[in-house]
Amino acid sequence: MTTMVATAQVKAKASDRTIAENRLGLKLVAPAVVVMVLVTAWPMIQALYLSLFKYRLTVPDDRAFTGLGNYATILSDSLFWKDTLNTIIIMIVTVAIELVIGFAFAMVMHRIVFARGLMRTAILIPYGIITVVSAFAWQFAFSLNNGFVDGWFHWLPWIGTDTNWYGDHWHAMFAIMVSEIWKTTPFMSLLLLAGLSQVSEDMIEAAKVDGATWTQRLVKVILPNMRAAIMVAVLFRALDAYRIFDNIFIMTKGAQDTESSSFLTYRQVIEQFQLGMGSALSVLLFLSVLLIAFILVKLFKVDLAAARGEA
Repeated sequence: MTTMVATAQVKAKASDRTIAENRLGLKLVAPAVVVMVLVTAWPMIQALYLSLFKYRLTVPDDRAFTGLGNYATILSDSLFWKDTLNTIIIMIVTVAIELVIGFAFAMVMHRIVFARGLMRTAILIPYGIITVVSAFAWQFAFSLNNGFVDGWFHWLPWIGTDTNWYGDHWHAMFAIMVSEIWKTTPFMSLLLLAGLSQVSEDMIEAAKVDGATWTQRLVKVILPNMRAAIMVAVLFRALDAYRIFDNIFIMTKGAQDTESSSFLTYRQVIEQFQLGMGSALSVLLFLSVLLIAFILVKLFKVDLAAARGEA
């Protein structure tokens, strides 16, 4: 009986300590939560509110409630779907190529011994350059008369020589995606390098002793153990690529149907002063980003379960 009472007292003390720790934790995170709500949630609430009105900045007094009218107009506009398709193409192509090139760079940086710090710093230089500057540089590189890219890719059958890179849709899209890949591949490499550093060298050596080839070690040892890092890198880059704006604004200004979803929002608000339509577009863009994040996280969970042998 005495033992039971003592046990109950110990549990009560532990419960009180847990409650006190939870209260302290809530007090500590409360300021951060308030700031996050003010910085992120409030602008979204305001955008959602404005998206329900027909509202032009040039006539601020003429604000008419339209409900979901702006959304219906946007979703029935072929330009919106064309720009969404451009955005999805840019996201898929750039992230896929960055993943391959970034992994190759990560492997090299992981194995290199001589001047390791200098090499890792050098490869990050493109990511450190301001996007506006790099976009201007690539705009010049792809120019018809003075650019050097034409000489690099003239051997490709669908390009040839004296190519006007901004003369049609696909050439312009190619130029935009090259600039995006050049700019952000170092970021992908950095994340993959962090994952590669977590792979046990003992496991790789054990596979080598068992006679596994380099390809077998890559597929059966290295990549499975880097799964979490690869997933994080893809998630971050996919969400970032879906919001692409700077490169398009600098290189083509949306010409040749190269607009993205972010660029369409910019045009509605800044060029056409349609604040209601622009707010509706920003809400749809936000929901699209959330949907992409949800899909990728779901896929990641499935893959992680499979990796653990739970599926």
